[in-house]
Parts: sequence; C-alpha cells; structure tokens
Amino acid sequence: MDDINDEPTSNFLAQKAMLERRWQRILDDTTPHVQYRWIGTAVLLVLFILRILYAQGWYIITYALGIYLLNLFLAFLTPKFDPSVELDTQETEMEEGPSLPTKADEEFKPFIRRLPEFKFWYSATKATTIALFCSFFSIFDIPVFWPILLVYFCILFAITMRRQIKHMIKYKYIPFDWGKKNYGPGGSRSR
Repeated sequence: MDDINDEPTSNFLAQKAMLERRWQRILDDTTPHVQYRWIGTAVLLVLFILRILYAQGWYIITYALGIYLLNLFLAFLTPKFDPSVELDTQETEMEEGPSLPTKADEEFKPFIRRLPEFKFWYSATKATTIALFCSFFSIFDIPVFWPILLVYFCILFAITMRRQIKHMIKYKYIPFDWGKKNYGPGGSRSR
C-alpha cells in the first residue's frame, strides 16, 4: 500500500528534476549571448511599460519593479569587496602592528562585482515577467497618486546614484571595462 502512495510522489519528483535540468540547460545555453539576453529583457520591459500606459493602472507594481531594478543595478555596480571596509581594516591592522605594503607594491585586485552580470540579467528578467503577470490581475491595481511615486523614485534614484558615483571616485574604481588596458593580444579595449 505504501508503494502505491510513494509512486506518484517519486514520479513527480523525477519530473520536477527533469524540468529543472532542462531549464538549467536553457540558461547555460543563453549565457554567452549577453547582447541578445539584454535585448530580450529590454523588449519585455517595454511591453510592461506599454501595458501600464495602455491600462492606466498598476503604478504600485511599476514602482516596486523600479525600486527592485535600482537595487539590482547598485549591487551590479558595487565591488564584492568594499574598499571602504578594507581601508578600515587596514587602519585597524596598522594600529595593531606592522602589515604588508599598501601603496606602490600592492598586488593587483581585479574588479569583482557583488552581483554578476548573469544574475543581474536573470533577476531583472524574472522581476519584469512577474510584474507583467501581476498587471493582468485587478487585485494588484492599488489606487495611488502616481506622480508622487514618480517624483519619489526620481529623487531616490538621484540620491543613490550620486552616493555611488562619489564612492567610485573616492576609492578609484570603475565597474566597467571600457577604456581599460588589455594586456592580451588586442592591446587596449575601446567599446
């Protein structure tokens, strides 16, 4: 009797595992096609915006999506190892005793993002898809005065980006590789 009840469960788990492997295979196949992935996400985002403009509603969903995408973008721009934390650690170590050189002889540290590009794309695409899906249900159409949300988002964006740019200037890091020297066969990159 227990075998009969376990069979549908094990069959379900086997089907779920097979679907997860297929989905992972699709994601693995799309990984090298960065430009096409982002074009697809941009098209999805434009469809969502057109849906919102046409339906004249779901502004709170749009606001939530905007805040989430801003959060993802900031994580994409931020280094995995924050230089301000490292400088504080170095100052503490200097107070405790001698440490390794930190200026001219310091070893090269490449820019490693807190949020890698693929995870940024995947999260942005999932969020846009969920927001587009939610825009088809009236339960998510909460009445709000959208100009206030828009102004608040613009202020939040400006303040956050100004702080991020100041941080980038202060600690002298560039999160993009445009114009940086390439020591391989191609010389200097210029995208």
